[in-house]
Amino acid sequence: MTRRTWIGGAAAAVAVTPQLQAAKAGDPIVDTHMHTWSGDAKKWPYDHPYETDFKGPKVGATVEELVTDMDKNGVTHCILVQTIYHGWDNTYTVYCMKQHPHRFRAHGLIDPTDPQVADKLEYWMTKQGLAGMRFSAIYYDAGARGGDAWLTSPAHHRLWQRAQKLGAVFNLFIATGQLPRLEQMIRRYPGVQVVVDHLSQINLGGDNVQQNLDKLLALGKYPNAAVKVSELTSVSASGKYPFADALPWVKQVYEAFGPDKLLWGTGYPGSVRGVYDRPTLAAELDLVRQHIPFLTKEDKRKMLGLNAARIWKLPAS
Repeated sequence: MTRRTWIGGAAAAVAVTPQLQAAKAGDPIVDTHMHTWSGDAKKWPYDHPYETDFKGPKVGATVEELVTDMDKNGVTHCILVQTIYHGWDNTYTVYCMKQHPHRFRAHGLIDPTDPQVADKLEYWMTKQGLAGMRFSAIYYDAGARGGDAWLTSPAHHRLWQRAQKLGAVFNLFIATGQLPRLEQMIRRYPGVQVVVDHLSQINLGGDNVQQNLDKLLALGKYPNAAVKVSELTSVSASGKYPFADALPWVKQVYEAFGPDKLLWGTGYPGSVRGVYDRPTLAAELDLVRQHIPFLTKEDKRKMLGLNAARIWKLPAS
């Protein structure tokens, strides 16, 4: 996407605040990790696959609140990521995507243990318009829920083959110990774009940090592997904004992947951020713009939007 294409396509599909108008005059600003869920459990029921007595989230995180927050802060696009609260039913995520199809791309969830996982991918992409899927291997780590052998199972080889044909993007919410298994698939299927969520949720305050981080750094050599520098609230040892203690580790990721494969993402819309003790959207933007000293001006442009626009083939808003 060239800047000229971006400016030329900016249209009246969105409400225009001064912040959004300024963003539309320049590069896309893309939040690559945004959860929404319904505030109406009757219309869009909650169906958490891992909690049988799930009562529902504290509050709704609606597309309406998301768009208001985006416009206020000059965020032009979002990549919606299906929340586990709605389980394998991606209907609400599809609904959100279709409200603003020029601003959103979306990823659903499929039961990764389903033998028909490849067919499910094709359905949600070709019939419902999703860009790909998120697979949360982390919930199957260390033998939980039957273990993570499905990552390289015959069903998942069929899945990745189908994904190559469909042009799918895969998000992986995955523990560092599971990354070598993922690496096998990344290497074998170079036509599948893979995005590792949240720096592989590495615990930077835990044991064997470098050993664990090295498993993530090993993916940096693959052209089809990218990583979200996100969720520093839970990844950093301090948990305190602007997460200065995490930046030496983030710099290693930057050096391994390069600036063309780093992505920015936040997690929750509007007031929901406070409920989950996350920084405001303005603070998340400032984190990249002001608090990561090794990023050049061009690096910031890429991380905040240009890389995502390329990966998800985003149109102007």
